[in-house]
Amino acid sequence: MAGTYHNHHLLQLVLSCRKITAQVTNTTTSSIIAMASSSEQEFMAHYRAQLNRFPRSQRFWDSKVASRVGEKLGFRLREIGVTAVHIDPREEQSRPQHYRVMVSPLFHSIKNAGVHVSGIQ
Repeated sequence: MAGTYHNHHLLQLVLSCRKITAQVTNTTTSSIIAMASSSEQEFMAHYRAQLNRFPRSQRFWDSKVASRVGEKLGFRLREIGVTAVHIDPREEQSRPQHYRVMVSPLFHSIKNAGVHVSGIQ
C-alpha cells in the first residue's frame, strides 16, 4: 500500500478518549521520524483541569488541543526538512464522524506550519 504513494512519510493518528498522538513514519525504514502528543508537558494543565471537572467528561482533548498537537508536529517536521506527508484516506474515513471533525484542525495546523498533507479532502 505504501508503494502507491510518491511520498515516503506517513502520518498516522492514535486516538483515545484520553489523548491524541500524531506520528510520522518513514515508510522505507518503518521508523518514526517525528511525533507530537497531547500527553506532552505543555498539555498537562489542560488535562488536569479536564480530569477534575464536574460533571466528569469522557474526553480529555478537543479540537483546540488537536490543532496545537498538529502545530507542534508541523514545526518538528520542518526542523528536520520534511515538507510533505501523506495519510491513508481509508483509515481516516473509517473513523467515527465526531473524531474526524475533531482531528481536522490538526491537519490544517500541519499545513499552516508549511508541510503539505496529501490524502485529505
